[in-house]
Amino acid sequence: MKMYFTCLVSALLVLSVSSVSADNKKEVERLENAGKVSNEILNVPENVPQDLLDKAYCVVVLPSVVKAAFVVGASYGRGVMTCRSGATFKGPWGTPTMIALEGGSFGFQIGGEATDFVLLLMNDRSAEGVLTSKVKLGADASAAAGPVGRDTSAATDATMRAEILSYSRARGAFAGVSLEGSTLRPDNGANKNLYGKEMPAKDIVLGGKVPAPPSAKLLLSTLDKKSPHLKAEAKKQRFATKLSSLRPRRRPSFAPESLPLLRRLV
Repeated sequence: MKMYFTCLVSALLVLSVSSVSADNKKEVERLENAGKVSNEILNVPENVPQDLLDKAYCVVVLPSVVKAAFVVGASYGRGVMTCRSGATFKGPWGTPTMIALEGGSFGFQIGGEATDFVLLLMNDRSAEGVLTSKVKLGADASAAAGPVGRDTSAATDATMRAEILSYSRARGAFAGVSLEGSTLRPDNGANKNLYGKEMPAKDIVLGGKVPAPPSAKLLLSTLDKKSPHLKAEAKKQRFATKLSSLRPRRRPSFAPESLPLLRRLV
C-alpha cells in the first residue's frame, strides 16, 4: 500500500510539471522568437538608428504577426516588452513582460504576410503607461513611424518628439510604420503562465520581483550589447556643461586693504 501511494504521488508530480511546461510553452516560444527578431534587426546598422536605440527606455518586439490571426477586422499581435531596469531606467535591460497589440489598421498594411514589429518607447511616461494600463497610440501617447538608417538627420520634428516609434519587417524589408489607433497593454494571462503567478507588469519589469527566464537570454543579451546604457541623461549633462562654459565669468574681487597697492601699480 505504501509503495502504491509513493508511486501515485510521483505520477502526480510528473503530471503537474508537465502541465506547467505545457502551459507556458507558447510564452517561452514567444520570448525566444522575440530574441531572434531583435538580434536580426538590431545587427543591421541601416535599420534602427543607434542614437534612437540609445535613448529608448523600453523596447517592444512582436514577432511574426500574421493577418490570419485577425478577428472581425481587428488586428492582434502578441509580443514582449523589456525596459532598462531601475526606477530611473538607467540599469541593464530587465525581466520582460508579455505584451499585446490590438486594433488599428496595421493589418491592412502588412498584406497578409508574417510581419515583425519593433517599438521604441522614448520616455518614462510612455513606459509606465503601457506597464500599468491600455495605451492607445496617437491618443494616450504620441506615436510615429520610426526613421531608419544610421542617423536621424532626415527625421522630422514630429517624429523626434514622438513618445513611441514603430517599425515593421516583412519579406526582409525593414521600414517605419504607423500604428496610430492601435492599443498596447500588458498580457497578464501570458505573464501568469510564464512566471507561475499573477503579478502586475510593472512589478515584473521595474520591480525586480522575478528573474528573467532562460528563454529571454538572447533578447536581453542583444540589447545589452547594442545599447548597454541610456544616453538621454548623458546628453542632458553634456548640454548643461556646455551651457555653463558659455556663461560670463565673474570679475575677481579685491580686498579693501589691497587698494593702496593697486593705486601705486597704476
